[in-house]
Amino acid sequence: MRVGIDVGGTKTDAVAVTDDGTVVGHIRRPTAWGAAGVVDTIVDAVAALSTRTGTGAFTSVGIGMPGQVVPGSTVVSHALNLGIERFDLARAVAPRLGLPVRIENDVKAAAVGAHALEGGSTDLAYLNLGTGVAAGIVVDGRVHRGGRGTAGEVGHVSIDPHGPVCRCGGRGCIEALAGGAAVAERWGRGGMLPVRDVFDAADAGDPVARGLRADVARAVAAAVRLLVLTVDVDAVVVGGGLTALGDRLLADVREELRAGAAASDFLRSLALADRVRLLAPGSPAAALGAAIIGGQAAPEEVPARG
Repeated sequence: MRVGIDVGGTKTDAVAVTDDGTVVGHIRRPTAWGAAGVVDTIVDAVAALSTRTGTGAFTSVGIGMPGQVVPGSTVVSHALNLGIERFDLARAVAPRLGLPVRIENDVKAAAVGAHALEGGSTDLAYLNLGTGVAAGIVVDGRVHRGGRGTAGEVGHVSIDPHGPVCRCGGRGCIEALAGGAAVAERWGRGGMLPVRDVFDAADAGDPVARGLRADVARAVAAAVRLLVLTVDVDAVVVGGGLTALGDRLLADVREELRAGAAASDFLRSLALADRVRLLAPGSPAAALGAAIIGGQAAPEEVPARG
């Protein structure tokens, strides 16, 4: 039985997964701050899973982490929302668990998990809409990284040269229009869930909110279009915090995709709106993907295409 862990800025999801991919245990814990706190959180989560499932016979641990993870490495870099600049996570965790540990970027892990949940038979992109925007891509059952590991970083593609400034320094990036932090900053009215407040205000006719909501749909549709046109994935599964908006978000994005294809026989032939769907609410896709990755003997990657 494998363990998969998705370490987030505020919460950590952990799942126990059988060899055939069935999730038999799922727990959630608050994420402690800093490298030592993250290690303690992971160790505690594995112990809790052992208690929950009534077994200690785990064979591997896979961990999805924000920040950068060099393929084949166990070093996490720039996970700044966890207080980690550079840290060899597996070296710290493995001795405490007595198990082999593999580390992967959380969005790429979620792509692997989403691919498994979709049945594992199609090429797929997982588009994460959270504080920022990024995608993970699975082609022929393997993570596609590109030549330098940046495949899927669609959040920093500019679609509006006159748009808002992005945290990357660019202007009008997809993330600057659809990232949760950027939307909240542009809204500027506080609130526990500012993006939801924007959609609610737009439904009530607020002109500022309607503009922001339109930008979200435009940017997410652009990300979907980009992923399909560059990799020709069969499906784009949207996950992350913004998916709590549910059908309101999905309907807006599909409408934008259909409108953008109205004048193009080619784009209409791609059926973009039919390829996009939301990850099921509460789905532990990233933890499931981490468990799958943790049980692999060697990195499963698609080499850069020439």
